[in-house]
Amino acid sequence: MFDFSQTVDRHGTFCTQWDYVQDRFGHADLLPFTISDMDFATAPCVLSALKQRLEHGVLGYSRWNHDEFKTAVTQWFAKRYAAHLPAESLVYGPSVIYLVSQLVQLWSKPGDGVLVHTPAYDAFGNMLSANYRQMLTSPLIKTDSSYEIDWPQFEAQAALPQCKILLLCSPHNPTGRVWTQTELQRMAEICHRHNVKVISDDIHMDMAFERYLPWSQVALNDQWALISSGSKSFNIPALTGAYGFIVNQEHREAYLTQLKAAHGLSSPSILGVIAHIAAYQQGGAWLDALKDYLHDNLAYVAQQLNNAFPELNYRVPQGTYLAWIDLKPLNINMEALQRLLIEEHKVAIMPGDTYGPEGQGYLRLNVGCPRSKVEAGVSALIAAIQELR
Repeated sequence: MFDFSQTVDRHGTFCTQWDYVQDRFGHADLLPFTISDMDFATAPCVLSALKQRLEHGVLGYSRWNHDEFKTAVTQWFAKRYAAHLPAESLVYGPSVIYLVSQLVQLWSKPGDGVLVHTPAYDAFGNMLSANYRQMLTSPLIKTDSSYEIDWPQFEAQAALPQCKILLLCSPHNPTGRVWTQTELQRMAEICHRHNVKVISDDIHMDMAFERYLPWSQVALNDQWALISSGSKSFNIPALTGAYGFIVNQEHREAYLTQLKAAHGLSSPSILGVIAHIAAYQQGGAWLDALKDYLHDNLAYVAQQLNNAFPELNYRVPQGTYLAWIDLKPLNINMEALQRLLIEEHKVAIMPGDTYGPEGQGYLRLNVGCPRSKVEAGVSALIAAIQELR
């Protein structure tokens, strides 16, 4: 029913990934596999709803706090994840990182620590630094088949007096880990024991290929928030819009005061609200087809890399459309590899150290695109590695 193989030319659309690749990689004529949006048009149901709204012609101030938006979100969690989250706890925000940042400010003070699994989405570190918070790292341990939590180290960090918040990425970016119920329960027990609040960034939840479990299903108290958006799943980040479940009423009211009074953001992007309603009410079949296509892209990356370099033992991630590739077994110069990719092969792939020192020796390859583009990127990567060896 849905064809994800068609190439959409994104040049000249003020597109961060294509039109501004030079900002990060120094060259403008590159094939990009970088920022985590996709090269696919959004779901037809979303486009239809947006067109209908635009044909109305009036784009005035709007609201998010109404039954249609809140029910669309809560029913999405109920139907897809068997999670019954209270509609009254739902709040809006212009972006996931905005919601996270406001909660960090409300739940801690400058100098306090926020615990993060690393390697980590680079916006986490930037946000915490800008808010004068200390990032307490919990480096994940790579195994033959996955990435695991170092539990003694994790609890030691959570037990520090300055540790006030666990900022959880679920599923995890960039490794693609989808946390199991046992892992989530153990994190919940540790955080409860040490009075650590939890902010769970679940923006990649719909891109989980294993069972995704919302934090609400393991929480032992009301000192948590779950933050998400349809922006990754339906490729609509330019419309803006995210949401959070803040179950504690006092915390929720404090957040809404920041949103409305301090920052004047009570009127949302109406197109973002409508897109979320349409996506969550009608977009399930499109998303399921997209996930199958993305998983096939990731399997293709694994097949090609492991055929060329068996020692990599690259595994398809449990979630996200991001291939987190450990090149350390090849013992190559990563700076030289980037130069070859950019200058000779005209390809931009995110270097792993963008996501912290634990990412050294890695690449993060975005496969949210037609297979033909994936084939070109993987071919260039293999050729560049072979030249270095």
